[in-house]
Amino acid sequence: MRYADTGFDLEIDLTRGSIEKVANDAKTSEMYLGGQGAAAKLLWDRVPPDTDPFSPDNLLIFSTGILHGTPVPSANRTCVNCFSPQTNLMSHSLFGGFFGPELKHAGYDKIILRGKAPDLVYLYIDNDKVEIRDATHLRGMGTAETGDVLKKELKDQKVQVAAIGLAGENRVYMASIDHNHASAARGVGVVMGDKRLKAIAVRGTKDVNLARPAELFDIALKMNRKIAESSGCGDWMAVDEDDSFHHNHFSWGNARVRRKNFWSKELQERWTRWKYDHMDRQTGCYNCPKKCRNVINWPGRKRFGYKCFGKDTYHMAAFLELDFTYEILGVAQEYGVDSYATPQVIAFALELLEAGILHESDFPGMPADTKGRFFHLLDKIVRREGIGDILADGVSRAAQRIGNGAEKYDHNTVKKFEQLPIKLGKLNPAFFLMIATGEKMSITQIEGSFPQDPLPTPGERQEFVNKWAAVPDEKFKKYFLEWEKRNDMPVQATCDIVEWNEAMHYIDDSTGICGFVSSFRGQFGGDIAYHMNNLPQILSAATGFEMSKDKLWKTAQRIRNLVRAINVRRGLRRKSERPPEDHWAIRNEEYEQGLLSKYYAFKGWNMDGIPTREKLESLDLGYVADDLEKREILKVEEKVSA
Repeated sequence: MRYADTGFDLEIDLTRGSIEKVANDAKTSEMYLGGQGAAAKLLWDRVPPDTDPFSPDNLLIFSTGILHGTPVPSANRTCVNCFSPQTNLMSHSLFGGFFGPELKHAGYDKIILRGKAPDLVYLYIDNDKVEIRDATHLRGMGTAETGDVLKKELKDQKVQVAAIGLAGENRVYMASIDHNHASAARGVGVVMGDKRLKAIAVRGTKDVNLARPAELFDIALKMNRKIAESSGCGDWMAVDEDDSFHHNHFSWGNARVRRKNFWSKELQERWTRWKYDHMDRQTGCYNCPKKCRNVINWPGRKRFGYKCFGKDTYHMAAFLELDFTYEILGVAQEYGVDSYATPQVIAFALELLEAGILHESDFPGMPADTKGRFFHLLDKIVRREGIGDILADGVSRAAQRIGNGAEKYDHNTVKKFEQLPIKLGKLNPAFFLMIATGEKMSITQIEGSFPQDPLPTPGERQEFVNKWAAVPDEKFKKYFLEWEKRNDMPVQATCDIVEWNEAMHYIDDSTGICGFVSSFRGQFGGDIAYHMNNLPQILSAATGFEMSKDKLWKTAQRIRNLVRAINVRRGLRRKSERPPEDHWAIRNEEYEQGLLSKYYAFKGWNMDGIPTREKLESLDLGYVADDLEKREILKVEEKVSA
């Protein structure tokens, strides 16, 4: 008997219209867990490295985490993976809500989609009943609208729907997959649209077997109380109305202008009134005591939900206030676009107009006011009309297509993907490495276990480490106690910190645990629910795998290095690993490249960022080394150099 996972995947070929229920391998579950780890193994095994992201052979994989459907609270993040046309690399994406656990209860660990439907379809899953159905009547509908229509059509309000909007249908590179006002972005919505899959509707009522249910229930009850009572768990932005940090320190427009003294008491009071005067309720995800999603009913707009920094991106890009985000965010969500990348793309276009690189003739019919311009360009982008057809490819590719100096305005992308608009003074060495070498396309999916900045006094630092239960090794306490300046940290400490940050995210993304109770929140005080010290017992009780901290750490490194190898096989090299040139005001090229070389050596990678055979074999990835050597990407018997 399989525990925690179901032992079965759904294989869907949209070209042939075929549906197969296929047994998956228990050993793969033990080595890669679920979620992104298991999906990475599938992409490595089944998608050749020269496959175009718009090829029918590109897989689109919806993966449950191995803890989905168990009593473990806050295990609800669904992973969606494929190869992205924007980056040509593996696309990393997550969304919360109820979809993944519902899929597990329907009896499946993954949905593996290939091919392209001849016209728009949706996938209906009701336990053992699985059908590909016509979706032409859903064409042009918004993401939430699609879910509402399908629930009514299927006569089941408990069905869980993940859908694309008009952006996905038109293959906009920033297209998202939306479920319950949670979005999977970073390259997956465009591929779902390319496959002409409008939505997936899932209903499941089956049990999930557990290896040691009494033990796991006891742990889960304690964890539920821990999460409910801890201020260190959940999205603090859902309840904390002081957002001075983002508005004073992040950049506005196309990530160019910092407004250091923007925030004020009067502004906070005004924005708080706007929020609570128009908020229907706050809700949470499957089996989680936190309520991180604010549901807003703004006059003249369809009701929508948001959490975290998503509430800020549109008004900061437009140099406006929160009321503008409340006007446009629900519209953008129905279109199905990434709320981090899309505002930057719109601001980028308006910068080019101001600079004379684009002209008024490129924007026929565009209003004169900023609000009108954002709505106008959003509509043009999702419909791929006029200049919107170029902007729909994202800032980096649009800059290349426009030319005439537009490239210098592409200053906030890494590996062709828009980053969070963070522009700082002095370089933080750990963040330099995470932004340069990270393959999840967003720093929020890499950072989180170790604080971003040192605390000012030894006493404050000591108080922090005294309650720091999440550290996997006491050396991290020592690093923090001795850290006094952001830009001054020993290389060994920097490398260790980056590896810990990454490891926790890779574990969360394979177990399905939300980063707001785990990998992301540790940096803000350490009072989190899940970490390397307690996850082994939880995983053992759920799965029956004998999991230790060392084994879990090795699992995280195995997944991370497999993702690295997947992208290396598609052309990723050192030359691509550069944070935006203006990300920090003070830069030192010699120091940065030296740090990068030392990190590569620390990771067991060669100086072009390719994992060596020695490293791969130590993680049971000898088959990966064989393939890289066969393709002459890796030299035979190459060893890591210090």
